Amino acid sequence: MPNKRLIIAITGATGAVYGVRLLQVLRDSGGIETHMVVSDAGVLSLHQELDMARKEVEALAHVVHHVRDVGASIASGSFQSEGMIVAPCSMKTLASVAHGFSDNLIARAADVVLKERRRLVLMVRETPFNLAHLRNMTAVTEMGGIIFPPLPGFYHRPQSIAELVDHTVGRVLDLFSISHALTPRWSGIKQEQ
Repeated sequence: MPNKRLIIAITGATGAVYGVRLLQVLRDSGGIETHMVVSDAGVLSLHQELDMARKEVEALAHVVHHVRDVGASIASGSFQSEGMIVAPCSMKTLASVAHGFSDNLIARAADVVLKERRRLVLMVRETPFNLAHLRNMTAVTEMGGIIFPPLPGFYHRPQSIAELVDHTVGRVLDLFSISHALTPRWSGIKQEQ
């Protein structure tokens, strides 16, 4: 059994593929026990964007928690983990975290991760940002969280959406020092010949 744990949350923002891909990669790596929670709107996004049912996504995680179960293990600071990734993170969830509204298990688990000084990564999905969004991102950053909009890089010349997703997922895993081979590493500017 893996000796490290990571909480993965999927909210209703567009980009459910990021949460699913994280769960797939972590399952295949074998070194991390995943604890997953999906918001009600996240379930809708999974269906709309990926044609996936809740049970299909739940099968990717080691442990599944219901979004309204604020008494779950991940709602306590005594639950040991490497941290939490919210992929994707809606503006509602961002606001809940920024203002300490532990109104569901995703917001409560994020609050716990912050108070225990563990790593929290919010893959915020919205565009353009309004001032409330920017202030909420600043508040979470000031609390120690990491705001990670899933913006694609093009220097590695991706050939598919899957490569764009893997590049972003790989960058997020780097924040937790989780090794992967999802994307090539930058080796500097190619010299003209």
